[in-house]
Amino acid sequence: MTWVEAIVLGIVQGLTEFLPISSSAHLRITSAIFFGRDAGASFTAVTQLGTEAAVLIYFAKDIWRILRTWVLGLVDHSVRASLDYRMGWYVIVGSIPIGVFGFLFKDQIQTVARNLWLVSATLIGFAFVLAFAEYWGRQTRTLENFRMRDGVVMGFAQAMALIPGVSRSGGTLTAGLLLNLTRETAARYSFLLAIPAVVMSGVFSLGDVFKPAAPGTAAPSGAQMVVATLIAFVIGYAAIAWLLRYVAHHTLYLFVLYRVALGALVLSLLLTGTITAT
Repeated sequence: MTWVEAIVLGIVQGLTEFLPISSSAHLRITSAIFFGRDAGASFTAVTQLGTEAAVLIYFAKDIWRILRTWVLGLVDHSVRASLDYRMGWYVIVGSIPIGVFGFLFKDQIQTVARNLWLVSATLIGFAFVLAFAEYWGRQTRTLENFRMRDGVVMGFAQAMALIPGVSRSGGTLTAGLLLNLTRETAARYSFLLAIPAVVMSGVFSLGDVFKPAAPGTAAPSGAQMVVATLIAFVIGYAAIAWLLRYVAHHTLYLFVLYRVALGALVLSLLLTGTITAT
């Protein structure tokens, strides 16, 4: 991997991780169009540690309060009715699906799921699902109304993002809207839900990211990996604040249009032979 490639991909990861447009798809597409190869699923997983560090810092007070209350609630029944205690369980249970599916389909995620025909079709297909959720969802429920069912449904929606093009935030936002949660409520839970899955995925991928590259892939050096992750952290931190403000006052149709346009662009490049699918 070149330094330009590492820096560009770090920027792309930071810009797209929290938007419902699929950061993994963007890394895959950017690599194919500008560098003629694939940085690989492990590179994506490790750079996500940078954006997830941004979540940990941005929501540090909320995370500490939830964690402290959850631990206390294990021995003190009086706090078990609190939202923070319940939220701790919602995040734990909601994280199970992506852990199970990620383990069962690890090989497919790193290979066939990164085919650009599939990525482009998924970008377009799930754009319409997101549009339907935005149109249909009543957005009457806030975080105080959040229940275990919501956590489980959004957990399965997050697991769908193992396929590049779905988008982890896009999947969870879509599920949240279909459950009649407000956009801001769905976004906040989405940020919390991502922490266990992304951190574990990134840690387990550390060894793979430095393995000799297979044909059509690029392996970064340790220094390049660190720089790309730091860039993703800085840009990702700013993206969190922007997204929370945006969803509080705007619909998600802008992202729907963007997903369709990007998917159509990739399809046209594939059809003309400008880029290859694998």
